Amino acid sequence: MTSARPSTPQPPSRRIAEELRRQIESGEWRPGDKLPSERALAETYGAARNTAREAIRILAEQGLVTAKHGSGVFVREPQRLFRFGSDRYSLKNRETGLTPFRLEAKRQGKVARIEVPSIAREKPPADVAERLKVPTDEESVVHRENHYFADDEPVQIVSTYLRWDEAQGTLLMQAKTGKDGIYGRLEELGHVMTRVRDEISARMPTPEEAAILELLPGVPVLEVLHTSLDQQSVPFEVSRYVHRADQTGLLYELPVE
Repeated sequence: MTSARPSTPQPPSRRIAEELRRQIESGEWRPGDKLPSERALAETYGAARNTAREAIRILAEQGLVTAKHGSGVFVREPQRLFRFGSDRYSLKNRETGLTPFRLEAKRQGKVARIEVPSIAREKPPADVAERLKVPTDEESVVHRENHYFADDEPVQIVSTYLRWDEAQGTLLMQAKTGKDGIYGRLEELGHVMTRVRDEISARMPTPEEAAILELLPGVPVLEVLHTSLDQQSVPFEVSRYVHRADQTGLLYELPVE
């Protein structure tokens, strides 16, 4: 009979992190509470200060605590900004005059802010060209890059691609596109959104994405490749949403046919 292999003992930093995690999840430490200092944790658990620092780093990577420079380490509010995939483009929501992201943020008690760092004519990535049905070997699209913030925290990067022959000379080439955003301008061009296709995947961020989203090491992103189709089933817009996974949830309510 083969004897069971003894389990490998956890490193001291992970044992401390697991104990603190248990305390947070049980409510002993509540959102907004300040954790003991590294020195105090080291004394409590009979460990080196570097070990306590590593335990705090593990908790931060798990999204449980956040460090405020000069103030200490605090338990995070367990909130996520949800993307309401089933109705974010509905007519009733369009009537509010708010873009989908601004409406989602408002519903969840957050203040939205959007930056538009670049709008440029480009050759499209292969997956975008395939869905938008444009050539990859010429500058056939306009690429609008947007950075989205909720309560001043970066939560997503959105790269929107439109056909150059439609967007040139219109407000789609401007940071502020007017009432109803880009979808209002696209409707003026004859594209009424009647169907969407969202392809969702998880991956690790690129170095540039990690910097923009201010991600800690080890935090993945959720990618939503969104395609808008009009009343003729013609794809007229493709957007790549890159969400930070530690602060984003996806909610879809769909009819079963």
